[in-house]
Amino acid sequence: GPEYITPLPNGNVFIAEPFDSDDALESWTQSLATKDGVDSLIAKYNGNWAIEPQTENALRGDTGLVLKGKAKHHAIAAELDKPFNFEGKPLVMQYEVNFQTGIECGGAYVKLLSYSKNMDLSEFHDKTPYTIMFGPDKCGEDYKLHFIFRHTNPKSGEIEEKHANKPLTDFKSYYTDKASHLYTLIVNPDNSFQVLIDQIEINSGNLLKDFNPPVVPPKEIEDKNDKKPEDWDERDSIPDPDAVKPEDWDESAPSTIVDPDAEMPDGWLEDEPLYIPDPDATMPEDWDEEMDGEWEAPKIDNTKCAEVAGCGPWEPPMIANPNYKGIWSAPQIPNPAYRGIWKPKMISNPDYFEDDLPYKMTPIGAVGFELWSMSEDIYFDNIIITDELSVAEDYAAKTWKLKKQIRAEKEPGLLQGLLSATEEKPWLWIIYILVVGLPAILLFTFCCGKKKSDPKKTDEPTPDDPHDSDEE
Repeated sequence: GPEYITPLPNGNVFIAEPFDSDDALESWTQSLATKDGVDSLIAKYNGNWAIEPQTENALRGDTGLVLKGKAKHHAIAAELDKPFNFEGKPLVMQYEVNFQTGIECGGAYVKLLSYSKNMDLSEFHDKTPYTIMFGPDKCGEDYKLHFIFRHTNPKSGEIEEKHANKPLTDFKSYYTDKASHLYTLIVNPDNSFQVLIDQIEINSGNLLKDFNPPVVPPKEIEDKNDKKPEDWDERDSIPDPDAVKPEDWDESAPSTIVDPDAEMPDGWLEDEPLYIPDPDATMPEDWDEEMDGEWEAPKIDNTKCAEVAGCGPWEPPMIANPNYKGIWSAPQIPNPAYRGIWKPKMISNPDYFEDDLPYKMTPIGAVGFELWSMSEDIYFDNIIITDELSVAEDYAAKTWKLKKQIRAEKEPGLLQGLLSATEEKPWLWIIYILVVGLPAILLFTFCCGKKKSDPKKTDEPTPDDPHDSDEE
């Protein structure tokens, strides 16, 4: 396999953590906090972390940070080498995640914690202020790829979470294939952002346009104190007040009447019943007439009725009454007092503010994982924060790309893959024969048939048969 050497970044970084030494956890702080508003038995951040190699396709000498145990709160963080300030260069955050045992319900996202002079990472918990939250999360069939940033309202000072719109790309396979995947977030000084998995764009957009709730509130809002006037008429049409019911309008006429022209079909047996007692039925031996009453044979269809137009009393069918008019009502006319659908008036939003550069977020002082998971052995590796995408790409070339290469080398070839599949599902042989064998038989028949029927043909080249294409 490819040779792995612990990577060194080739440019400016704020943290570069390959988790390759046995004492890698010494530069990380495990939280001693307890979670607010949670039963005291499970409130402690007592989930364990370990430095271990990947369980599959590991590179020799490469280890990562592994979340051990499930159904526990896990929190661990490390300070950046220097705070990241949003001052005209992109934020590039990149790390690897491998759901080694699958993922039922749990997150693997990272929190970029907001900088403060007296950061105490041993108190890191779910309410610790963060600037950005980024990464995968799944519960049941709900697959998420978070990019959340906390925006400070310049007018009120209030902080609100802004969630990136959901990616349109399907990314489920990255969570289920038990391979290490590379998650990259780029936030640019022009307010644009990109989210990549394995260096392929999964989501992108603009901080001002593609977040919910939006960063900048609307300039105008509905006046909550505005009330609809009592005389406001929203009916666009009304019954004509001048209309009068015609004198010949009969409201009592029924909607249907007996068809006066109907006649009984020929061959109808009026005296013959539809059902007759079953002549082959016999009274059960244990029937007690004193207890059970008089026994009667069960009824069966009268066979005579199947051969004729019908049996039993004949009744003429009902038809629509041509004189039916129903209850009279005045026709609708446009309402002269119609004023449209009422809406409250719009007023200037007292909370409106302008912020042309939400990119200028709260500086970042630390990176951490604060997770609850029902799956264990989630593997994290090669965390890097830089202000240059090429630095993150070079770091990935020395780490994640080697893992991708080793995995590709171990992937079975096409033939081996097909044969392995038939071991579990023998019926696949039928599919293979139909897909491969049938075109071959047809081709053989077609070619041989042509030669016999046309002996004068020369050996001119013929175009490729469509069945020989790669797709088949």
